[in-house]
Amino acid sequence: MLACLPLVTATDPQLSTAPPEQHYVNRTGWLRASVLGANDGLLSIASLLVGVSAASFDRSQLLLTGVAGVVAGAMSMAAGEYVSVSSQADSEAADLEREKRELEAHPKHEHRELTAIYIRRGLPKDLALQVADALSAHDVLGAHARDELGLTDVSTAKPVQAALASAASFVTGGLAPLFTVLLAPGGIALPALILVTILVLGVLGAAGARAGGAPTAPGAIRVMIWGSLAMVITFAAGTLFHAAV
Repeated sequence: MLACLPLVTATDPQLSTAPPEQHYVNRTGWLRASVLGANDGLLSIASLLVGVSAASFDRSQLLLTGVAGVVAGAMSMAAGEYVSVSSQADSEAADLEREKRELEAHPKHEHRELTAIYIRRGLPKDLALQVADALSAHDVLGAHARDELGLTDVSTAKPVQAALASAASFVTGGLAPLFTVLLAPGGIALPALILVTILVLGVLGAAGARAGGAPTAPGAIRVMIWGSLAMVITFAAGTLFHAAV
């Protein structure tokens, strides 16, 4: 059977022209920041407006509160994400620098270490040696970064990208409750706000799950339940505080 299979070599034109495969894991960085930011923006602003409206439903006051919440939340998300991911990037850079020094000081030991990694993954010793030799000749630091430290282009921390995605998605999520308060008639504005928030939460949960290759129903239901709980608690807090004051 093996003799009937076509031989594939490194110079095979099919390899050079084959399009790269797209995997869900390639979306992890921006997807996480975008989904988190949109959900946080929607739920934070909606809960804020629900809590304030429990004390007094004044449209201009709610809009002012909502706009201030969107701006503050977007800046907070961007700053927090940038600091967090920058710390990760600093750790990765420090690991790479240490690995570079070890390669310069103990190249043979590092080569044996790389070979042992491939053996543990199931390669025969001779083949593991050949793979370690070939990858080390091509890019020895890259080989150790990928196979020893687990660092790849997909997983590498990107602070600016994460910060911008978080801020933009927070603003996008926060616009839905703001427009609901602005456009809905006063008598039904609060129920409309709650209903729109729950529906958009479901859409965001389903979209995030679908983009990540996961089932959409559990993702939508999960965020809708927790979002509803957050608004109930915020409304109760606003009501109690208003009664106490």
